[in-house]
Formats: sequence, structure tokens, C-alpha cells
Amino acid sequence: MTDMRVNIAGVELKNPIITASGTFGFAEEYGLYMDLSRLGAFTLKALTREPRMGNPPVRIAETASGILNSVGLQNPGVDEFLRTAWPRIKDIDTVKIANIAGACVEDYIYVAERLNDTAIDLFEVNVSCPNVKHGGVNFGTDERTLRRVVEEVKKISRKPLIVKLTPNVTHIADMAKAAADGGADALSLINTITGMAVNAATRKPVLANVTGGLSGPAIKPVALRMVWEVYRANLGLPIIGMGGIMTGEDAAEFMIAGADAVMVGTATMRNPSAAEEIGFELERFAGKAGLERICELAGSLNIE
Repeated sequence: MTDMRVNIAGVELKNPIITASGTFGFAEEYGLYMDLSRLGAFTLKALTREPRMGNPPVRIAETASGILNSVGLQNPGVDEFLRTAWPRIKDIDTVKIANIAGACVEDYIYVAERLNDTAIDLFEVNVSCPNVKHGGVNFGTDERTLRRVVEEVKKISRKPLIVKLTPNVTHIADMAKAAADGGADALSLINTITGMAVNAATRKPVLANVTGGLSGPAIKPVALRMVWEVYRANLGLPIIGMGGIMTGEDAAEFMIAGADAVMVGTATMRNPSAAEEIGFELERFAGKAGLERICELAGSLNIE
């Protein structure tokens, strides 16, 4: 049998399958559909300093081979999360990742400090947020801003930091290097690609927020390319790949392109037990390929 364990920034996962932030809530509901302990890890819905109601509806729209979402980081705020949801999920027997977000550097620091004393294993820093103190430019699209937010969170964090990179940039490897220079312990990519949908009959945008984030199989080729580019940059950091993973073979492709683990997102909206099933399929793939350890797959792309 293939040893499915992987290591992300010093934290051992039972297998490379992680649920992506935003599509798995706080994990509670999914225990009705799968054994959560079979996951390599699950990622919490993004947490902010203050509660957020999110954007007005319509917030989700189907599109060819994917979905557009403009949920707006709806969440109860980190303090309410710790009071209500965390006691119910803290003993689930798998690695737990907290996705942290904010409108300014101080927001990120506050959330990280509040979670430092919990049994959460890793922080995922969501840099696809507008920096309200600097003209609304997303943290993840400016190298200096990205580096600074990572540096500041790193100073106070007692958990390893995963930095979740946005694809809405010119050179993804440059942003990955900025995150590494700031002290990132691992990288996850890609977040959603900005897109929009139009209702031709009404001549109005489908989403109330006009634009949203495109996810699902439609973005898989872009995501694979970006994972490969970051892997080729030789930054020495673990890479978690995501973007349209629907099957175990999809997961294998991301690992071959350079990922050490993968995140499953949109697939969960179609099938609540998708992450568990993808894990089984990946294990079967590894067995048929004769791999002793699944980590042998990472970065094995043959381009000769």
C-alpha cells in the first residue's frame, strides 16, 4: 500500500486531501456525509475581526464548467466563532487550518492572536482582500503589501503560515517570492479568477456585486500552469494546489505539476463527500502507479 502521508510546514497530514476555505463552512455539516477524520485536513471558512454579512444576493451563479461567487467573506467574526463553532469541531481527528482575512494588517494580526492558543494547526493567510488603508488594492496583487502583511502576521503567529495566492496578477512566481520573503512557511494556489456574468435579456449583471470569483473545472488549466510556475521558482516551500479538482486524477495532476498537497473546493458543492472520494481515488491511482509514498508524485512532471 502507498504511504499517503505528506508534510506541510512541519505538520503531518494523513493524506494530501484538504478541503478549501469557503466551500466547507466550519466542517460541522459535512460530518453527516463523510468521516471527517479521513481528510488530510480541512480549512475553515475565512475569519475576520468583526462579523461580516457578506454581499447582497445574487451571490452565486453557474457558468460553463464552474461557478462565479461573490459571497463577500460572510462569517460571524473570530470571537463568535471561538465561542460557538470551535468547541464543536476542535476534537475532530484531523489537521485544522484557519483561513484569516482582513481589511488592514491590524485585522490579520488580531485574528491570528485570537487563534494562537487554540489547537488549530496552520493559518492560511487570505491575501485576496482589499487593503482599505491603501486605496483598496488587494494585498495579494502588490509585492510590497503582500510581503508586509505576511511579515507582520509571522511576527506574532505561533502557527506555520500558508499564504493563499491570488491568480489575478501578471507573474504568480513574483508574488510567491514576496510571500516567501515575508516569512511564509507554505503557499496555496490558486484562489478564484475574477469574472462576471451578464443576463442578456435584462442587460444586467447576474451577480449583485457585478463581478465574482470563478472556480471549478474551468480554471484548472490556469491553476496547473501557475502551480508549475511557482514550483519552478525553487522557493523551497511546500505548495498546496487547487483549482477545479474533481477527481483523484485531477489531484494527481496537480501533484505532478509541483504540489505537495491539494485543496478541493467547488466539487464539494456538487457532492458533499467529494473530498473523501477524491482521496480514495488518489490512493488507487498511487497504487496502480506503484508508488511507495504519495510524496514521490510531487514535482514529477516529465517535460523531456
